[in-house]
Amino acid sequence: MKLIIKSRPIGIIHSPFKTKEEAPIQPFKSDAEGRVEVYEKYAAGLEGIEQFSHVILAYYFHQIKDERLKVKPYLDDNEYGVYATRHPHRPNHIGISTVRLLGRKGKILRVKNIDIVDGSPLLDIKPYVSAFDRRDNVKDGWLEGKI
Repeated sequence: MKLIIKSRPIGIIHSPFKTKEEAPIQPFKSDAEGRVEVYEKYAAGLEGIEQFSHVILAYYFHQIKDERLKVKPYLDDNEYGVYATRHPHRPNHIGISTVRLLGRKGKILRVKNIDIVDGSPLLDIKPYVSAFDRRDNVKDGWLEGKI
């Protein structure tokens, strides 16, 4: 069976970071604000989003041109498999960030704690729901004690 996966951007992310080198490593390290512009065709899907304090953005790492299965993350000197990290050089170049939702005006979301490069194609938005997304008794793997 051959599986064909089609994905298309639903919008574009605007941030103060023009390159991946300028962007913070993770959203919790950023106080920066940005805008998430949802294309008109998908804007009706935003109905009710303003009731949430945070949203999860799925986006495409558009400045990444290669992939690596072994990477050295910024918080460690050891090499790990890319799936044990949040490194951007992933086979499908998909990133996720949880950001604070400051407000919505039409098809534009104002967000804070953004760590995404300007112009990144937006793939999806999901509301952050503490009962679904927060976990107890979490192990942070090789990051334990580093953050």
